[in-house]
Amino acid sequence: MDLQSSVKQALNALYHHPDAAVRMEADRWLQDFQRTLDAWQVADNLLHDASSNLETLIFCSQTLRSKVQRDFEELPSEAFRPLRDSLNNLLRKFHKGPPKVRTQISIAVAALAVYVPAEDWGDGGIVNWLRDEMNTHPEYIPAFLELLTVLPEEVFNYKIAARPERRRQFEKELTLQIEIALNILTACLNINELKEQVLEAFASWLRLKHGVPGSVLASHPLVLTALSSLNSEILSEASVNVISELIHYTAAGSYSGAPVHMPLIQAIVPQVMNLKGQLRDSSKDEEDVKAIARLFADMGDSYVELIATGSDESMLIVHALLEVASHPEYDIASMTFNFWHSLQVNLTKRDSYVSFGNESSIEAERNRRLQVFRPAYESLVSLVSFRVQYPQDDQDLSYEDLKEFKQTRYAVADVLIDAASVLGGDPTLKILYTKLFEAVGRYQNAEHSEWRPAEAALFCIRAISNYVSVVEAEVMPQVMNLLPKLPQHPQLLQTVCLTIGAYSKWLNAASSGPSILPSVIEILMSGMSKSEDSAAAAALAFRHICDDCRKKLCGFLEGLFHIYHRAVNGEGSFKVSPEDSLHLVEALSTVITELPPEQAKTALGMLCTPVITPLQEIVNQGPEVLNKKPARELTVHIDRCAYIFRYVYHPEAVADAIQRLWPIFKAIFDLRAWDMRTMESLCRACKYAVRTSGRLMGVTIGAMLEEIQGLYQQHHQPCFLYLSSEVIKIFGSDPSCANYLKSLIEALFMHTTRILTNIQEFTARPDIADDCFLLASRCIRYCPQLFIPSPVFPSIVDCSMIGITIQHREASNSILTFLSDIFDLANSNKGEQYLPIRDSVIIPRGAVITRILIAALTGALPSSRLETVTYTLLTLSRSYGAQAVEWAKKSVSLIPLTAVTEIERSRFLKALSDAASGGDINALAVPIDELSDVCRRNRTVQEIVQGALRPLELNITQ
Repeated sequence: MDLQSSVKQALNALYHHPDAAVRMEADRWLQDFQRTLDAWQVADNLLHDASSNLETLIFCSQTLRSKVQRDFEELPSEAFRPLRDSLNNLLRKFHKGPPKVRTQISIAVAALAVYVPAEDWGDGGIVNWLRDEMNTHPEYIPAFLELLTVLPEEVFNYKIAARPERRRQFEKELTLQIEIALNILTACLNINELKEQVLEAFASWLRLKHGVPGSVLASHPLVLTALSSLNSEILSEASVNVISELIHYTAAGSYSGAPVHMPLIQAIVPQVMNLKGQLRDSSKDEEDVKAIARLFADMGDSYVELIATGSDESMLIVHALLEVASHPEYDIASMTFNFWHSLQVNLTKRDSYVSFGNESSIEAERNRRLQVFRPAYESLVSLVSFRVQYPQDDQDLSYEDLKEFKQTRYAVADVLIDAASVLGGDPTLKILYTKLFEAVGRYQNAEHSEWRPAEAALFCIRAISNYVSVVEAEVMPQVMNLLPKLPQHPQLLQTVCLTIGAYSKWLNAASSGPSILPSVIEILMSGMSKSEDSAAAAALAFRHICDDCRKKLCGFLEGLFHIYHRAVNGEGSFKVSPEDSLHLVEALSTVITELPPEQAKTALGMLCTPVITPLQEIVNQGPEVLNKKPARELTVHIDRCAYIFRYVYHPEAVADAIQRLWPIFKAIFDLRAWDMRTMESLCRACKYAVRTSGRLMGVTIGAMLEEIQGLYQQHHQPCFLYLSSEVIKIFGSDPSCANYLKSLIEALFMHTTRILTNIQEFTARPDIADDCFLLASRCIRYCPQLFIPSPVFPSIVDCSMIGITIQHREASNSILTFLSDIFDLANSNKGEQYLPIRDSVIIPRGAVITRILIAALTGALPSSRLETVTYTLLTLSRSYGAQAVEWAKKSVSLIPLTAVTEIERSRFLKALSDAASGGDINALAVPIDELSDVCRRNRTVQEIVQGALRPLELNITQ
């Protein structure tokens, strides 16, 4: 069977076979076929074949388009003209459709033009060629118009595997030909049925953002046609797109460039402003209203710097945008949200006023502008605040609808913050308090309790909490007095609790704070009993209150402990989850931190008792019970220990506590070392104990390290490495700890290098790799005297070379950071004396490290890691200068010239050499990006490059 028949058969199976396995196999075969060289001819033949059905035509047009975009370089140079002519014939053949096929052919021709310089294309380049084709064959104008539309779009299409230099050249070619393109489009305006298509093509060309002065466009027939279309009964989508692009066109570049486009701006703005009345026209189609709103939003976003001057003309646009913001449809109103933020930034940031000279002039202008825009932002607060109110059917909302509603609330909260930034938090609070007062009044006068308006007002008040002064004494006391009077609806109570937490700093500073705190804590206790959501909010608020009012609460310890015990032990009606109980642990810990040492020690014991007692009971039941317990039953208590050690900042008391608890921890270490979840929790607790207690831990630290050193060799838990890195950070420079720290790091690294012997092991154990090289970096920074002279140092460098190309992001970053730290050793205080040892290890491996790093840049690692890999290569180059550049030269020379040209190599090596000599680091970014782009431009090239650099081979001759 020939390939054409096989393609047809596979497509028939893909779309029509009842067996899913057969359909999947057909799909796989077709994808493989698209990557072959034969796909060019087969797809072309089937597109010219009159018997091909629609499925075949769509598949083959997509195949041809993707082949041109990605694989054009696999064709011989003489194939270009036959390919161009064939695509042109196909464009004519399908000029009446099917539209999907015609679009794919158009994109293929445009992609071909990205590759082929104008002089090689012939006829003065593709735009001239297109003009001649349209003049010669007017019957095919609709098809050629589609090609003219997609042509400028391909400038920004990075699916096309063209080299960066050629892409820039193509953009320049189109820019030079923009006048010809606009002349073609202007001529086509005479064909009435093509007007929409002509305007869409015009919008596409405007996206190039340069090439035609605004003064020319202001009176251009295409612009006048688009503007006149705004007044037609049925709003033209293409006209709206053109005006939108013209607005962006006039705003391209800096504010200083605006006067250049002023004639065009003066032509656009009045025409758009004339549409304002239609925003409230109930007879208008919603899509038309949306299009008009979009134009106003585009004007606001694009001209924000002009609008921010507060001129009478600019305020007309602001009032129109308020009109949009008031629209009942959220999708329409929210189009303005970005403008209000941009305007706020412009009004409040100092950079907007530097042209006014001295400080007094700057301050005067700033105050003038803020005063001008005050009424607009006051109106805005009222216009958006109602949108956060829960709908009447909130219980019936689907998960997606509820998620969308919450996103609406977050967006409105951002707008309120913008308003508070302009108006000030206290005036904004007054506006919102009026809403709350009205809502409470309506609730008290109604037969049925309606909680939603009050909840919405409180949500808004909470949103601006960071902008309300802590000494505000007019509105906040009234808000706090209203809270206990509100109905105990779960959702409302949740928002009440979150609002209390948000104003914890105000409660601390307020003169009435001490008298309000008991009633506030009473509300939080109600929240903990009402529902799981309100309990979570109450626990979070309790943490904020204890954090900010800790000094005031030292006298309320007994009551606080009562709440703590109920929450942690699950007593009574409290519905606080184990995760949320950690907020209460943190809350009590911060209050205890304020106590004198002796009192703190006693309070710490009381804090630990309900946490440790269950663990002690489990340990007392013997090894068999401890071994069989679900991890969750242990970690819930250990995590609370971790929070206590983290937030009770009394180093002596914590050191004493960990010493008393160590036998329990050791029992869990010994019997549950196989259990990653429990070990992570336990190591986290130990980490915070080490951080807080530091050198006061005494003998406990030695016992802890001995424990994890032995257990790591049996169970390979990554968290043992992480805990060790924390210990190194605290004790690395302590001479009294040198012996057991040296023994620890040598044992851990030696064992890790025996595990991570190839890239497959790295991929299977990314957490071990991540934590191992985090530990290695900490050793370089905190105890180079123990690590660098150690016999394990060369082994860990070799290990890092194996793992550079691991795909796991954190592990890859840890390895690259470790290498950077080695190369940067000369810049550290302690490291300079170890440079000879470092060089004895790095120089013999330098060429291989460089080759692997360049492989990582050119495709062995995702392009998102470029910055990290670049920095590592830069530190290597700066440390070893010309030698490193020579290593890079040898590595790059391995890549065939078909993949990377001599010019591209030279540009990269020159930038690396300049950076190594102390030149501008930023100058290295573009050549590296371009080398990476060139080497990743399609799968074939990437395979060639990686095959040449062989990053997984550590010992190849260069």
